[in-house]
Amino acid sequence: MSEASGATPPSQHGSTINSSEIPLDTDVHAGTQARPVDAASTEASAPAFAPFSQAALDRTLARHPRPLGGDPLRRVDKPIHSLTGMILNNQAGSVDHLSPKRKPSWIRARVPGGEGYNRLQSILSENKLHTVCEEAGCPNMGECWSRGVATIMILGDTCTRACGFCNVKTGRPPVLDKDEPRRVAESLRLMYEGAKLKHIVITSVNRDELSDGGAGIWAETIARSREACPGLSIEVLIPDFEGNWPALQMVIDAKPHIINHNLETVRRMYPAVRPSAKFDRSLELLRRVKEQGLVAKTGIMVGIGEKDEEVVGVIEEIQGATRAQKALGTEHQALVPDGQTAAVTSTSAPCPVPSAFDSCDILTIGQYLQPTRNHLPIDRFVTPEQFAEFKRIGLAGGFKVVESGPLVRSSYHADHQADVLTEIQSVREQK
Repeated sequence: MSEASGATPPSQHGSTINSSEIPLDTDVHAGTQARPVDAASTEASAPAFAPFSQAALDRTLARHPRPLGGDPLRRVDKPIHSLTGMILNNQAGSVDHLSPKRKPSWIRARVPGGEGYNRLQSILSENKLHTVCEEAGCPNMGECWSRGVATIMILGDTCTRACGFCNVKTGRPPVLDKDEPRRVAESLRLMYEGAKLKHIVITSVNRDELSDGGAGIWAETIARSREACPGLSIEVLIPDFEGNWPALQMVIDAKPHIINHNLETVRRMYPAVRPSAKFDRSLELLRRVKEQGLVAKTGIMVGIGEKDEEVVGVIEEIQGATRAQKALGTEHQALVPDGQTAAVTSTSAPCPVPSAFDSCDILTIGQYLQPTRNHLPIDRFVTPEQFAEFKRIGLAGGFKVVESGPLVRSSYHADHQADVLTEIQSVREQK
């Protein structure tokens, strides 16, 4: 699961760790077992890093009383480069760590509030419903809830992968809950009717242990939700299903309004950031979505070690790799660089032969924020000016909508994207 690009759920386990019992020092990509820390080598390298005190360790473990996620050791080939000592291991009290970076002034979130926010919060509380927005402490929660936008997670809370940026717990998930689609649809109906929910983003953990990666649950959840909430726009943030394209087809056939699959980072950074994923496989997923005429969306984090020119490169690569032929249909609108909308006209009926090329529609770019000291460190804080430049380049490069800013996450302004690029607005007006 990759919603929120660095804003991730807090601890949910009740177990604790005795850090003195598990001294570790590993290459983040190594497929080998963890090895004891060499005290001499650690001491020798100490001047390059800020010391990590036992008191600081105790405070971290108090906040996160479980073995944390983000252990990117699931890689069996030879490490490309070592991040030893940079990936902070809270299970080893003697390991020295990089000092955390002070957040700049532009990393500020507004305090949640307002009538729409309070109404949705009340519905959630009364019915004991949970959102990723709350679990991840998303900085945009107040703004999104006030506009009737929320994000939920299905297929449990245990992921079969261990990405270097994500704090969702990892392991073998429990038995599959086949009644989940019904319960999710009913929960959405409550929020849709009682709190005027306008747009929902549904995401999930990776369930690689399942033959379909959970695609059957995905498809049923989408179908039931559309039936229960006909005026609700549905966006799904899906895993890659390990390249199981028939499984992906099940999700496509359910026809959510937007299909999102985040690339998360540039190609070079994949071994550290997404060790169990494949850059080209994710591009192929987006291309298949566009090939069948659906709205495709993706997102990346910045500030995790990439260079500005690599961000520009991945923008170009996404557009080139996801370009698919399609028959032009009815008129729709696209966002142009000045923030206004401009009509994109086409023939009144689809042509029998594909008559145009269409690529990935939506791109989100946000600042990576290290969820705990056990995760990939922040390399830099990207300035608002640079985010604005990324947006300009993305729109010029072919994306119809680009959301780019320090606090942008996958679901940021997601309702606006659905209004611009799908038929949902006319459906809402009929309600």
